[in-house]
Amino acid sequence: MFTLSETSILTAILLVALGILGWGFYRARPLGKLGILAWLQSVVLMTPWLLFFGLFAAGIYINIAGILFLLVASTGLYILLGRQLRASGQDAILKQRATERLAADSSPETNAPQLAVSEVKPEILPLPEDDLNTIKGIFGIDTFFAIETIAYQDGAIFKGNLRGEPEEVHNRLTARLRQRLGEQYRLFFVENTDGKPVVIVLPSRNDPRPMLLSQKVFAAVLLLATIATNIEAASLLLNFDLFANPGRFTEALPIGAGIFTILVAHEIGHWILAQRYQIRLSWPFFLPSVQIGSFGAITRFESLLPNRKVLFDIALAGPAVGGIVSLLMLVTGLLLSHSGSLFQLPNQFFQGSILVGSLARVVLGSALQSPLVNVHPLVVIGWLGLVINALNLMPAGQLDGGRIVQAIYGRKTAGRTTIATLILLALVSLGNSLAMYWAIVIFFLQRDQERPSLNEVTEPDDARAALGLLALFLMITTLLPLTPGLAGRLGIG
Repeated sequence: MFTLSETSILTAILLVALGILGWGFYRARPLGKLGILAWLQSVVLMTPWLLFFGLFAAGIYINIAGILFLLVASTGLYILLGRQLRASGQDAILKQRATERLAADSSPETNAPQLAVSEVKPEILPLPEDDLNTIKGIFGIDTFFAIETIAYQDGAIFKGNLRGEPEEVHNRLTARLRQRLGEQYRLFFVENTDGKPVVIVLPSRNDPRPMLLSQKVFAAVLLLATIATNIEAASLLLNFDLFANPGRFTEALPIGAGIFTILVAHEIGHWILAQRYQIRLSWPFFLPSVQIGSFGAITRFESLLPNRKVLFDIALAGPAVGGIVSLLMLVTGLLLSHSGSLFQLPNQFFQGSILVGSLARVVLGSALQSPLVNVHPLVVIGWLGLVINALNLMPAGQLDGGRIVQAIYGRKTAGRTTIATLILLALVSLGNSLAMYWAIVIFFLQRDQERPSLNEVTEPDDARAALGLLALFLMITTLLPLTPGLAGRLGIG
């Protein structure tokens, strides 16, 4: 039987999971069939992991074949629901466009185009008068019916009424602005404080700037330092200090290279999606660490992002690729582990992560009850890789997790999760120096949100929201340890 505290923890986790799914249903229900289909995608994506961890907590273990079956079945249902969602979405879009066209044709404002922009005094606006008049000319009753112009920084805010689907309207206005004024200005579509869409036009001189030579040099120095700490961390795992025994460099090199491979895979994930969307990324600023080799890297956007979907895709791609590579290494290492393997880890070691401990229990079985567990080096490399990717998925500031939350739920929610993450890290840091390190990194380097995309109004689809929720869930299961009592009852330690 579980103790009261363990039962409370399991109940709390179950209630949180059900609460998240219930909240998703609450948001999806007003959207009708499209919303329900998108919500079902979230459910099928989360179900294998919830089922796996739920049965695991109850003492029922699913083998690797069962896990793969659940994942394949979940993926198949996810794709099937996605096809139905796209088919239903096309019908809904056609109906919406027809309704908007009829409404626009019958609107009395069609006879009053001269009211498109209110008269303002050009001298109070920082934009040249000719440019201002040209910009006003891009608006219309079929896109954005502008009624007020306000000075803002080096440009202007245009308040008005949206006349169409936000993404389509933004694309049309941007194309008109580029056609008339080239690349002199950037058009942002954001929500005002009252939740209504407004247009902001700013000079392109405010675009992100490429890295300076000094920054590239600093990034290169951090890269070399990270390579050194990767090999040093590997040597410490092998019970010697590389800095004190440089002659044993070749012994630590394979494990150090494995850790660095995961770091590179993470950055390649970001780079591939950035190239797909033609977004420039800065060189990664790696964060060296003797404890686990590296804490990941800080990468800046050197281009304006077109919308929140692009922010989500690029942010998720890094931890997705790095996490998959790490998970494959971990599972392969567990399958290759045998008596006489290179590493002998105390069985309590596997209590440090719900995800790793549960996978190890499924593959290694009763071997986890021995005081020392023989494991292949890939287990340690994969484990470290999962931790590195999970740390970068924390929902704070400009970390990958913070960018994911900002992309899905908006800037206000992202600001709140950043504060909550910092408070949680501050509490955990009382007994964990790693948490203190991350609290300092986030507070001084990463606490600010990502700059707004050109189209902040259009939200990512619910399929992306489901993927983001899954990534955050796996982050929690990687970093959250098993309680000693629960681990003991599950045969871990």
